[in-house]
Amino acid sequence: MKKYDTLTIGHISLDYNIDYLDNQIIEVGGAVIYSSAAAYAGGYKVGVVTKVAPCDKDRLNEFVIDKEDIFYIPSGASTSIRNKYHTPDKERRTCICIGQADPFRIEDIPDVDCDVYHLAGLIYGDFDGELIKALDAKGKVAVDVQALLRHADKKTGAMYFEDWAEKKEILPYITYLKTDAAEAEILTGQPDRVVAAKLLHQWGAKEVVITHNTEVIAYDGVKLCTCPIKARNLSGRSGRGDTTFAGYITERINQPMDKALLWATALVSNKMENPGPYKGKRKDVEAYIGQFYPEYL
Repeated sequence: MKKYDTLTIGHISLDYNIDYLDNQIIEVGGAVIYSSAAAYAGGYKVGVVTKVAPCDKDRLNEFVIDKEDIFYIPSGASTSIRNKYHTPDKERRTCICIGQADPFRIEDIPDVDCDVYHLAGLIYGDFDGELIKALDAKGKVAVDVQALLRHADKKTGAMYFEDWAEKKEILPYITYLKTDAAEAEILTGQPDRVVAAKLLHQWGAKEVVITHNTEVIAYDGVKLCTCPIKARNLSGRSGRGDTTFAGYITERINQPMDKALLWATALVSNKMENPGPYKGKRKDVEAYIGQFYPEYL
């Protein structure tokens, strides 16, 4: 039986990214790409479960992890998203779903020994509450809430956010929950990120991570930790939240919350300075911490 620190479950996406000046870049991305790369950079054993149409199987080449750790499942369609960014900082965007791969079910999950099952979805329907419950019976579950809030109109593909109806039923099955600031407000109605984190923990999530363009916070019901983002440019803005969360949940395997948050925030700050998934090593993140976060050491 294979042993993994984290098994990342999600769809690869062919993304059409258009900046505020209408410059377009077509690239293979998706939370599963960015997340697995970030976890792998920390020196962790990472597995991936992904679905894509056979004609798009070449997308698997974008993973930086070892090929034998990719569990590929053929899908009737592949995920593809058009992202139009409206501001230089890429905080505001309009998204169109061009295609969506088949959903993940418990029978898709390989029989492995795993510490953390990371659900890195993109669109509502990629996974559901039943999969979260089933995985909780196998190990710790980490969930990026994006795929439970972001819907795609079946006719136009226009993507929109709405609250997660099952949140209070399913949150108790989640060890690590990740949202960004806007998603946290949708879930809780609270614009204050700290208040939102405390509510999400109160509703059942054991640890809550909320990302923002200025900082990342983590809360476990007792301790609240914050750490600032110090990226010197935003050329690698895509995948910010995915990189942060994957860095956090893997580092939490052996580290306390504050050290895991420092690692994750330094990792994503370093990643945001270069496009694409993170391709550095652990020593690179450690050097970044020493240079830009000396007061945290």
